[in-house]
Amino acid sequence: MVSYKRLTPEEVHFSGAALLDPDESTDMDLKEEHPELPLLPQSPRCSITIALLTLGGLIVVLSGVWLLGTIFWLHKPPSTEPHRPPPPASCSQIPEAWRFDCYPERGVVVTAEMCHARNCCFIQNSQAKTSGWNGVPWCFYTPEYPSYELVSITDTEIGKVGKLLRNKKTYYPKDIDALQLEVLYEDNRLHVKITDPAEKRYEVPIDVPVVPKTASSNPSYTVDFIKEPFGLIVKRTQTGTVLLNTSIAPLFYADQFLQMSTSLPSRFIYGLGEHRSNFLHDLQWNTLTMWARDVPPMELTNLYGVHPFYLSMESDGMAHGFFMLNSNAMDVALQPAPALTWRMIGGILDFYVFLGPDPSSVIAQYLDVVGKPAMPIYWALGYHLCRWGYKSSDKTWNVVKEMRNYGIPQDVQWNDIDYMDSALDFTYDTMNFSTLPDLVKDLHKHDQHYVMILDPGISNSLPSGSYWPFDEGKKRGIFINDSNGDILTGKVWPGLTAFPDFSNPDTHEWWYQNLKSFHEKVPFDGVWIDMNEPSNFFDGSLNGCPENELENPPYTPGILGGTLKAKTVCASARQKISTHYNIHSLYGLMEAKATESALRKITDKRPFVISRSTFPSQGKYSGHWLGDNRSQWKDLATSIPGMLTFNILGIPLIGADICGFGGSTTEELCVRWTQLGAFYPFSRNHNSIDEQENFLPSEPTAFSPAARIAMKEVILLRYSLFPHLYTLFHHAHISGHTVATPLLFHFVSSGGEEHFQQIIYTHILYIKYIYIIISGQPLNLIVSLSEDGLAKGDLYWDDGETLDTYEKDQYAYIYFTVEQNTMTSEVLHNHEEAAYITVETVSFYGVKVEPENVTVNSQEAAFTYHDNQVLTVTDLGLNLSRNFTINWM
Repeated sequence: MVSYKRLTPEEVHFSGAALLDPDESTDMDLKEEHPELPLLPQSPRCSITIALLTLGGLIVVLSGVWLLGTIFWLHKPPSTEPHRPPPPASCSQIPEAWRFDCYPERGVVVTAEMCHARNCCFIQNSQAKTSGWNGVPWCFYTPEYPSYELVSITDTEIGKVGKLLRNKKTYYPKDIDALQLEVLYEDNRLHVKITDPAEKRYEVPIDVPVVPKTASSNPSYTVDFIKEPFGLIVKRTQTGTVLLNTSIAPLFYADQFLQMSTSLPSRFIYGLGEHRSNFLHDLQWNTLTMWARDVPPMELTNLYGVHPFYLSMESDGMAHGFFMLNSNAMDVALQPAPALTWRMIGGILDFYVFLGPDPSSVIAQYLDVVGKPAMPIYWALGYHLCRWGYKSSDKTWNVVKEMRNYGIPQDVQWNDIDYMDSALDFTYDTMNFSTLPDLVKDLHKHDQHYVMILDPGISNSLPSGSYWPFDEGKKRGIFINDSNGDILTGKVWPGLTAFPDFSNPDTHEWWYQNLKSFHEKVPFDGVWIDMNEPSNFFDGSLNGCPENELENPPYTPGILGGTLKAKTVCASARQKISTHYNIHSLYGLMEAKATESALRKITDKRPFVISRSTFPSQGKYSGHWLGDNRSQWKDLATSIPGMLTFNILGIPLIGADICGFGGSTTEELCVRWTQLGAFYPFSRNHNSIDEQENFLPSEPTAFSPAARIAMKEVILLRYSLFPHLYTLFHHAHISGHTVATPLLFHFVSSGGEEHFQQIIYTHILYIKYIYIIISGQPLNLIVSLSEDGLAKGDLYWDDGETLDTYEKDQYAYIYFTVEQNTMTSEVLHNHEEAAYITVETVSFYGVKVEPENVTVNSQEAAFTYHDNQVLTVTDLGLNLSRNFTINWM
């Protein structure tokens, strides 16, 4: 790395709450202050006068039985019984929160005739249900609505197999009347597949584990089967909490419409990316659409990636997860019951329930299925700088030199599409970027690195023989074809383009050869893959799209633009493994796999890939950034839930464009965003081309001395924390942990608190008790003690770039503990890399009494003690490859 700074005790600040013992901080009567919410909201009590009682007596008598039954149902314990409303005497008696939409199509005002044609209840509310508006459905199912019947169920070595039959047609075409149910009992997770036994349907082509035998004799869950209408009820064995109950609404399984609903044990739902929203999803009639789309982040819109996974926190602090393995366009409808409905327009029902029981375990179990994230190359942790609009390699180079002159750490310089010759992939502008190869050599000379952008669109309008990427791709047949079998023509930055079909293995080899050839001219270190939803400036293609059931399915989720082809290629386009209709949202994942594989062969080091479009398992191949945000305070704020969400989705190498991509930033915004972005797992400053007067660049060097110093100090702070951050990525890679961790992972039993701190311009860091933070080189250990004087921490270390160091035993791992006034460093796995690292300083926070003496490996050592209860031992020179102890009395 190019710059380091030790983190000294004076630079670390604790909030008052951070020093509380965990037991003390949660030892309050939360149940009295925050009573458990009932399953449904209670109606306010009314004050009834004697006159009204007299006039309404007959009504009370007639409806008394019904009222008592309803009240009894409303107050049933919600955690131990299936969440299902009682059979009502009429449609009006179905509580609004439990009304499941029978007419989910967008952009229509539902009438009674339309609803009754679907044999559903109709009650008109005061607000019209029109496109873009979510609310209580006017048209909703009755509890007796026809669904499937479970006609048989038998045991297998790994679970159960059943047969489902539908006796009545639905209102969507091509019902599949006979289905196969496969229930796989796996340790700490349940896997369910519902398929068409008569005809093979499209399934998502990602590898998932195959379990050869059933779960242990004492699984953490039970599964109940409801025969008719068919339903599954999954309960947590320990508490009886209902985690899944699909009997609350009818199951649909038509060729292009699959629907399954479930109750939720609480309103605390997280995940379901990619959307701009709060970290905690809103269950107040909120529909989330999934279909990869090129659009600047905005609320209530399907964005770049698709992640049909949610984490649910239960009322007792336990957690579970749910993953729907499906890549077709879908809606996920949340409602306040609480309940959730999946609506998909293809594929199969293939889902997992993860039992946790804590949120960290849920994420690890999810990543056991889709794959744990890759270990990043060490320099990826550094500060990255980019801009669309440098306009020349000399301008780019000048920015790098200015950063060096001011002593601001920078590990990576990027270029956007302006480095290309006419926006053509695998080229560079030999006029304006003539010195690009020399710039990259200079970066390498200063131990810095270079990343370039690539878009998937390949120009197809140049003279034959003049552009090898298209000529060779056409020869090999690796481009996406239209429904007639001809190369589909779209439009992106270079003009008319063809799109590589990354579902074709031959495309991966072609991609590798293009990257290898360009690397010989410009020895880049990493690749930024953009526009890979895939984005298209046409809707579909130059020649439009055919009018067929793939382009116009019976049901279209709430996609921005209203059609599947909006700003992408035709849904009916042909790819190697399926139609684009099925695998559209996998495009970014497949391109990332091809790019990661190519970089492994080209550099023989850990690949660095950042992708805009993502799908489950993406973390194995790339990181992600949150897209084309704006230089606004709101975008700074929403980057936090975005970062946390992608950590629970298994893509921990995540960040937002610091200071904002679109528009012009301000000095205060950029300073504060840099201070936040210093703690993104992936920290990149990137802004857009100058499109307005008074445009202010966002490089740290562009601001006043005070702002520049503040940015420099926080970037140096990030660099000092690299050993800790690198260790967090190791745990993500090996165990499926998060790198940026939500607070709820540590306080799930909390009633919720707000703490406001007065933050001066240059300070930002707060550290939780019980942790040992390793920073700098030589290492400075920061030990934050609990009230009982306990702390723990660890360090993973390797050469920072070699492939598969953990798998090859080429690493060191050291574990630190503190108890009874003694710190112990234990080398659990040694390697020569650890011999180059020394521990210079240890600072203990929370030492309540000034010690009389301190010993290091039984030898007396000098120390200082501050009034803020900080004990510091310096000038240690301890080799990290050897065990040591520090004791104070």
